Amino acid sequence: MRILDINIWGGMLHDPLLVYLAAVDADVLCLQEVARAPAARNEWLTYRDGAVELQQRAHLYEEIAAVLPHHDGFFYPTARGQLRDGTSTCWQEFGLATFVRKGFPIIGQALDFIHGRYSPDGFGDHPRSRNALGLKLFDHGTGTPISVVQLHGLRAPDGKGDSPARRAQAEALVCLIRRLWAPGERLVVCGDFNLLPGSETFTILRSLGLVDLVTERGFTDTRTSHYKKDGRYADYMLVTPEVAVKAFDVVSEPEVSDHRPLVLDIG
Repeated sequence: MRILDINIWGGMLHDPLLVYLAAVDADVLCLQEVARAPAARNEWLTYRDGAVELQQRAHLYEEIAAVLPHHDGFFYPTARGQLRDGTSTCWQEFGLATFVRKGFPIIGQALDFIHGRYSPDGFGDHPRSRNALGLKLFDHGTGTPISVVQLHGLRAPDGKGDSPARRAQAEALVCLIRRLWAPGERLVVCGDFNLLPGSETFTILRSLGLVDLVTERGFTDTRTSHYKKDGRYADYMLVTPEVAVKAFDVVSEPEVSDHRPLVLDIG
């Protein structure tokens, strides 16, 4: 089984992103910053937040689904906000998506907010709401289940340090995982945590037996050349001892986002 995790940056690098997602041949794709705007008239929308202005692909979720015809897709928004659509505006939904190759039955699911709640009338102030999604799959190749959980950790204006809100987020994540996963089963937790190594979040997750592959295997950068700030860690993939890791990589090329893909092959 191959599991891919990446924050796709709202499709800013749309063309190479779609080529990569189709070619990587992952069985499970965990994606953050996924957008869709069903009423959009243009292919690109403009997002503004203070001095920040980004281009967002209007129908990104549908475009990804189209290049993954052998997968079932699931989209879970955290908020709905207005973006510029040519000379007018339209509503955009923003959140997580997971794609699972057909042939891996989904036998359990846990979905909830781990910070805040759904915001239907605007993206809101920072730190914005965040959700997490867990799917339990049955792997016929091994005859055992595996739970794959992804999140997009809250972003705070004061950086990536520990805070009461991040501690509460980690505790909520553990509660969500325990609703889905049974000790002794295989568990993978991944996503854009918006944290630096050493955060108490990882101490909390170690209570489940989870170990991070990014730092344990010596990777020091999960961002691409499109990210211009300091603090090059953001994305992590954690596994329990039951997960037989065959290969793991933080992919530097091709660049398809301001985040690097994390790719895990397991036996």
